[in-house]
This record gives sequence, C-alpha cells and structure tokens, in this order.
Amino acid sequence: MRYLTLSSSLAPLVASTMVLASGSAFATQYLTVEQAQQVIFPQATAFKASTLQLTLEQMHQVEKLAGLPARSVAWRVIAAYVDDTLAGYVVLDDVIGKFELISYAVGLQPDASVRQIEILTYRESHGVEIKNLNWRRQFTGKTAASGLTIGDGIANISGATLSCTHVTDGVRRIAAIGQIALKK
Repeated sequence: MRYLTLSSSLAPLVASTMVLASGSAFATQYLTVEQAQQVIFPQATAFKASTLQLTLEQMHQVEKLAGLPARSVAWRVIAAYVDDTLAGYVVLDDVIGKFELISYAVGLQPDASVRQIEILTYRESHGVEIKNLNWRRQFTGKTAASGLTIGDGIANISGATLSCTHVTDGVRRIAAIGQIALKK
C-alpha cells in the first residue's frame, strides 16, 4: 500500500488552504451599500453618510422602546434626499444569524417607520429565505412600538428561526433609534 506524503514545503500551503476552506463557504453579497440606498430610495437625488452617536440617555430610551440592549453608541446612517428635502434614512447593521454575520440595511421614513429592509450579505449555510421579498415586506410601515417581533407582525421561517429572530430584533432596535434620534 502506498501513502501520499507532502513535502515540508507544501505542508503550510495545504494547511492554510484547509483553514480557508473551513470558513463560511456560503457567503453571498446581494447588494453593496450604494446599491441598497438606490433600491430603498430610488427617487433620491443625494445621499449623505454620517455616524450617529447616541448619548447615554438615548441609549436608555432605545433599550426601553425596543426591549433590547442598544448595543452600540455609534450607528452608520445615510440620509436620503430628494432635491433638498429629507426622504428618509438608511441605517446599516450586522447581526449574528446562527453562527455568521448577516449584513443588512433598514430604510426608515422621516417619521421613523420602516420603509424597507434589504439583506446585503448573508453568510450562513441555511436560512437564506430571509432574503425573500415576501418576508422582508412584513416590516414595511412598522415602528418600534408596533408589530416588530416574531409572532406579532413578523412571521418566522422554518429552518431560519435564528436569522429571522435576530434580523427582526435588529430592525426593531433600528426603528427605536430612528424614533429616539432621527425622527423629524
């Protein structure tokens, strides 16, 4: 019986290839941030990116309204304008699905209701059904105080329970941030 042996010069290459292959082989980028802005606010004539810094008081208010930890003081926000009029905001976030990050964008109207959500990058091997338009449409018009929980306004998807729950919680947190810090 013959055995294949690796020369010592190939061993590091093979080992690094095995490590890379063991990572998430399922990552799919659906939209860039710029593409998401255009999809969420197709009529916008300008976008202005900024970092929203929550105060400690705002963080407490977000936690109370969302029923979740505010998680961060800094949020990536893009204001969308039609001519010189504010059309709304795109807030960017990442949540853990089951094991991997899900990157998504939430479009908020100026009144802080959800306009639309878009999945930017999905890295899990299962649960990609959250990308489906019918599931994402459930968020439209909802606010932090109304119908933004699994089983109360948002349906779960069998096989994607953690992804559904974590994205829904993230959208509720962002809607609360919109209500507390962005609402016009």
